Amino acid sequence: MSEATPKFKITIDGHTVEVDPGTTILNAARLLGGDSVPPAMCYYTSLKGSGGKCRTCLVEVSKGSEKDPRPMPKLVASCSTTVMDGMEIKNKSSQRVLDARSGVVEMLLINHPLDCPICDQAGECHLQDLAYEHGKSNTRYEFERRTFEKLDIGEYIKLHMTRCILCYRCVYTANQLTDKREHGVLKRGDAAEIGTFIENNLTNDFIGNVIDVCPVGALTDKTFRFRSRVWYTKPMDVHRDCPTCSGKAVAWMIGDEVARVTARKDQFGEVKEFICNDCRFHKKEKSDWTIEGPRHIDRTSVISANHYELEIPKHTPLLNKA
Repeated sequence: MSEATPKFKITIDGHTVEVDPGTTILNAARLLGGDSVPPAMCYYTSLKGSGGKCRTCLVEVSKGSEKDPRPMPKLVASCSTTVMDGMEIKNKSSQRVLDARSGVVEMLLINHPLDCPICDQAGECHLQDLAYEHGKSNTRYEFERRTFEKLDIGEYIKLHMTRCILCYRCVYTANQLTDKREHGVLKRGDAAEIGTFIENNLTNDFIGNVIDVCPVGALTDKTFRFRSRVWYTKPMDVHRDCPTCSGKAVAWMIGDEVARVTARKDQFGEVKEFICNDCRFHKKEKSDWTIEGPRHIDRTSVISANHYELEIPKHTPLLNKA
C-alpha cells in the first residue's frame, strides 16, 4: 500500500488546520470557517482560471514555512497562493490587510451606483457585505463615473454594466459550461466592459447560470425583476426529474407562488450543481416541483429575517380569546 501524503499544518489568525499540499490559502481558511475566511468576489471553485482579479482576498503571510520562516514582503492573493508546511497567515488580525481591503472596496465602488434600494441583488450581494464591513461613508473620487445603458443580452437576462466589477465569472461560466460562448470582456483598461458580439443574445441551455455566479447585480433575472425583495420570499429546496440537468434547485416562494428559481449555493455563495434554463425560467408552478423543505440560509443573512424556517403555530392565545 502506498503511504498517505503528509499534510501541511498552517495557522490562520491563530487557528491551526491541516490541509493537503497544493491547497490554496483561501480554501484552507474555508476549512476553518468563521472570520478566518477572506472575502472573494472573483474566485469560484468550479471555474478554472478564476481568481486573482478583484484583490479582496489579500492576506499577510507572516511566516513563509518551517524551512524558510521569512515573511512575504507584500500581501498575497489567498485564492491563488498555495500553502507551505508551517505557514502562518494573518487575515483580520492584520491591520495591513484591513487597510488594503478597505482600499480595494473603495476602488470597486468608484463606478458602482448607489442602487441597493432598487437592486434585485440587495440582501444577497457580496459587494454590499464588503461595503458594509470595509467601506467608507463618503467617496474621494471627483471624476465622472462610467455609465452604461441597460441591455437585454438574452430572453431572460438583463445586463447592468454600470454595476459590473469585471470579476470575469460570467465569462468563465459561459466558456466552460456551454458549447459556445457568445459574450466576453470588450475593450481594455478603464474602458473594459462585458458585452456580446454585435449585441447577440445569449441562448445556450445553461446560460442562465451567469446570473447565479454574478457577485453583484450586474446580471439579473428578468422573470423576477422588481417582483419582490429576497427577504420577503421563502427559499425552499426543491427537485424535479429533468433530462437536461440534476433538477435540484431552490424555489423562492411568495405564498404558494414560485417567484424565481435558482441553483443551490453553499455557505460561500458558490453553485455546486448548475441548472438548465428550463428549470430556472419555465418551471414557475408549485406543481412542477417536489418540495423538500426550507433552505437554510446563514443566520447573518437578511434573508432569514422573516423566520421562514419556523413552523406557523396553529393556535395563539390571542386567537383563542377571539
